[in-house]
Amino acid sequence: MLRFTDEHEWLKLEGEVATVGITAHAAEQLGDLIFIELPKVGAKLTKGEGAAVVESVKAASDVYAPLSGEVTEVNAAAIDDPATVGSDPQGAGWLYRMRLADPSAMDALMDEAAYAAFAK
Repeated sequence: MLRFTDEHEWLKLEGEVATVGITAHAAEQLGDLIFIELPKVGAKLTKGEGAAVVESVKAASDVYAPLSGEVTEVNAAAIDDPATVGSDPQGAGWLYRMRLADPSAMDALMDEAAYAAFAK
């Protein structure tokens, strides 16, 4: 299940664990990414709080926790090569994985069609 937030994050749920990243729209707006700061494994995130930072030549932007849960993994490859997040934001450029406190909360987020309409 793929869902999107109005802060331009995407989540893909597999079991209780969601992979999180920024959308292609957000990556396009940011331009060339030069630095990424990700949460620590084991960090407890609350929906809406800052979870990560992506910095481009244009600006630094917070990435907010789309839902509450615990970080289980971070994408070290994205830290080593931030351009991956810009070139493949919904693939190899994922940011982190988190075990959701309430997986059913995904239902309140936008599906692809709703996000596409929102991002226009």
